Amino acid sequence: MAKCFSLTALRDRWFRFSFFLAGLKSTTTDLGDGTVMHCWVPKTCEPSKPNLLLLHGIGANAMWQWNEFLSSFLPRFNVYVPDLLFFGDSYTTRPERTEQFQAQCVAGVLEAQEVRKLNVVGLSYGGFVAYSLAAQFPEMVENLVLCCAGVSLEEKDMEDGMFQVKTVDEAVTLLFPQTPEKANEMFEVVFYKPMKKAPAFIIQDYIDVMWKEHLQERIGLVNALYKDRKMSNLPKITQPTLLIWAEYDKVFPLELGHRLKRHLDENAQLVVVKDCGHGINKEKPKEMYKHIEEFLIDPLLYPKKANQISGQKVDRESQ
Repeated sequence: MAKCFSLTALRDRWFRFSFFLAGLKSTTTDLGDGTVMHCWVPKTCEPSKPNLLLLHGIGANAMWQWNEFLSSFLPRFNVYVPDLLFFGDSYTTRPERTEQFQAQCVAGVLEAQEVRKLNVVGLSYGGFVAYSLAAQFPEMVENLVLCCAGVSLEEKDMEDGMFQVKTVDEAVTLLFPQTPEKANEMFEVVFYKPMKKAPAFIIQDYIDVMWKEHLQERIGLVNALYKDRKMSNLPKITQPTLLIWAEYDKVFPLELGHRLKRHLDENAQLVVVKDCGHGINKEKPKEMYKHIEEFLIDPLLYPKKANQISGQKVDRESQ
């Protein structure tokens, strides 16, 4: 079915149209050495608004993960939404697969757009890139929000039984399922509440359109996250940072949020979203947005505001 008519491709085109209608335009930046980055940028940048960078996770391109947030963010911010390397229209022929290289490419796009200061929100894998961007380009990043981003993981955590999987190969099979059956297994891990299962042909269509291209390169991205990773090598950033974590995150368990809070100490605040899994942008998008908005408006007053957000709790165990 995907070869003659694809619902996934049709929805992808709709997202593209909706981004355009929202006031963004599609741009590509040639960074040289075989690297091209695609990014949605404001058609008209308003100097009175702060800038906001949204970095997507590893499950899909930027449009699929940030579409429902645009209408909320755009009135307050000049919004920039890139496709990370090997997603959407972004790619490289270079061998680098680290989040550090991804961050350097994102910085190159921002420099081409003459963006000098901005707030950054990173979702899951995008949080790894966001953290690296803050570490490498501290003069560019003002405030940072990490959503279920396990940047504090160590390679030995997998052997110690912290995760649902025991090896990186198992993690890759979970994150990039190639059959409807494997996709449903992934959904059970990513979401807290059981999802209504879609027909197999719809799931297969999504797999064919979204998870076939650049598969080996994306596997390389996951391998680079885990290889030789140690907390002792994690830079300690100084920007005000909000950590938003799902209470029942099985991909990057909550303990990683506490660990990162301890690492950043007074520069970070940890908020736990109740009754939610790793797919926080789909399960609790309103709560996720509310925390981001309140934090970016005034980071110093945020802890008091967070207590007023219905259905949430501010976790102070590690504060």
